[in-house]
Amino acid sequence: MVTAMKKVDAKKAVKTIVVRQVGGTSGNGPKMKETLLGLGLGRTNAVRELQDTPETRGMINRVRHLVRVEDKNRAG
Repeated sequence: MVTAMKKVDAKKAVKTIVVRQVGGTSGNGPKMKETLLGLGLGRTNAVRELQDTPETRGMINRVRHLVRVEDKNRAG
């Protein structure tokens, strides 16, 4: 039973992305700041490793001028 569960977990490997904040929140409005905080960012050069989900991608799209995204699987 345990080996069957391990195989299922391996198939559900979650893809992750690395997000780095490159711009500040000053002058961008409160929604941009809240979105960055939702991503776990808040200061310039802050870095977070996040699950690659449609929700995360939507948040990144809203602040795309303030962040850089790289695929963790290709980076390392």
